[in-house]
Amino acid sequence: MGDVGAQYLAYALQHNKTLTILNIGNIRIGAVGAQHLAHALRRNTTLTILDLWCNDIGYIGGQHFSDALQHNRTLTKLNIGSEYIGGDTMHEINGFMRRNKSERKSEMVIINVFG
Repeated sequence: MGDVGAQYLAYALQHNKTLTILNIGNIRIGAVGAQHLAHALRRNTTLTILDLWCNDIGYIGGQHFSDALQHNRTLTKLNIGSEYIGGDTMHEINGFMRRNKSERKSEMVIINVFG
């Protein structure tokens, strides 16, 4: 797929209203593809899990995701595998994931029916 394919996928994700889990591991996405996907996350309100294991997004790609997650409140899991994105960036991303998980839990409604 590479960075060009990631650009097309990012466009689709911006308009997605149903997909909640996306596994796109090991498809040669680099920092440029990560930038496109991260930009899509700013507008996407349905994706909750994004699995990017075994790509090559690197430090710059990690920064793109960290910036995008400041605006995204729905993604609760981002798997970037063994990518080196830097300790500070990983810490920021983990903070956004914790925030989103907490907010999603508070939105859940549990209905018990006793008969």
